Amino acid sequence: MTKEKLNVFWFRRDLRLEDNHGLCRALANGKKVRPIFIFDTTILSKLPSTYDRRVDYIHQALLLLQQKLNVFGTDLRVYIGNPIDIFKDMNRVVSIDSIFCNVDYEPDAVRRDELVRAWAVGEGIGFEAFKDQVIFEKSEVMKKDGTPYTVFTPYSRVWKSKLDPKDLLPFEIKDDWFEKLDLKEIPTLDEIGFQKTDILFEEPDIRAADINDYDKNRDFPGMDSTTRLGVALRFGTISIRQCVLLASEHNETWLNELIWREFFMQILFHFPKSLTQCFKPAYEGIVWRNDEREFEAWCNGETGYPLVDAGMRELNETGFMHNRVRMVVASFLTKHLLIDWRFGEAYFASKLLDYDASANVGNWQWAAGCGCDAAPYFRIFNPEEQLRKFDKDLIYVKRWNLDFESKSMCKIVEHAFARDRALRAYKVGLGK
Repeated sequence: MTKEKLNVFWFRRDLRLEDNHGLCRALANGKKVRPIFIFDTTILSKLPSTYDRRVDYIHQALLLLQQKLNVFGTDLRVYIGNPIDIFKDMNRVVSIDSIFCNVDYEPDAVRRDELVRAWAVGEGIGFEAFKDQVIFEKSEVMKKDGTPYTVFTPYSRVWKSKLDPKDLLPFEIKDDWFEKLDLKEIPTLDEIGFQKTDILFEEPDIRAADINDYDKNRDFPGMDSTTRLGVALRFGTISIRQCVLLASEHNETWLNELIWREFFMQILFHFPKSLTQCFKPAYEGIVWRNDEREFEAWCNGETGYPLVDAGMRELNETGFMHNRVRMVVASFLTKHLLIDWRFGEAYFASKLLDYDASANVGNWQWAAGCGCDAAPYFRIFNPEEQLRKFDKDLIYVKRWNLDFESKSMCKIVEHAFARDRALRAYKVGLGK
């Protein structure tokens, strides 16, 4: 008996039914669609701990996604393993016509998708990926000579000039072509090999009131006036089109932040070596101190600088850090302590709930001066001045650094000395 052919929609960084481009295209194809998610063991095996808020966030998001799919009379099939192996096993049981998904742009994801696509083609199976997590992708915003922008301002200018209202129209489910599936429980966190954490998933939402004063308040960590949508954008539990539409109508500063996100994505896509190498090769000549004791003090929030330590403790306790404070702690590590930006980037990668490789690498290289459109090497934040300017009433510091007045908290290094040392090291490394 010939098996009925069906399509598979593979959820990845798009954990929602609403305004999901690839899902809508799959459902409009005319064949039954099986919705799946794969806990990719090639990714999970690299995580430093089984206590990972991001895995728990995904798991909780999948439970909600499953409930919404149940309304359509279908279910979410969740697998654990290597994606190619999962698809091979699936194709032995059902006859896959095409695999639908949304495009992922990070180097590892690109390689993964190329492998899956190659296997699918060899089996006579289609592989269709659609733009969903960005407004403009890959080579859609380029210089007139066809090369990618490496400076944000001209990139953002062209980005805005290309934006059309049609780009922000949501993708709506118009065809209910889901495969009818019996309900099946999603694997537990324990079965996936992870522990329950303190994260509580809430379906993201954004309103004009949340961003009207974003430009005025975003730099003050004590006010907690950022959108906190980084994790939702990272895992696609909210639509970028919804966010850009609201930003374009209510707050250009937040719109620029969303454009920075796409700028860094296209930088990493076009320059994948920047994942581990300085975008500006000359900066590889810098001789870093990489003092292990000082790096550990920075990680633990024990540098003696109240704002730096508050930021690191917030990160360690919650998986989140305020945007302004991220810049301060990154500048401190790379310039006050002269520790390679890659150490800080890796530590953030292990902790940040909203970790996104392109933004994390881009921002760390910005802070270290070695990235595209980066802060100049001689720009060195004074953490005490940053505290006076952005948390003068110590609201944020008192929230996360209760022993900031302790006499035992001596400064790990004096600012003036560290600044001079950094300038010398950078000048020598750059041959200036």
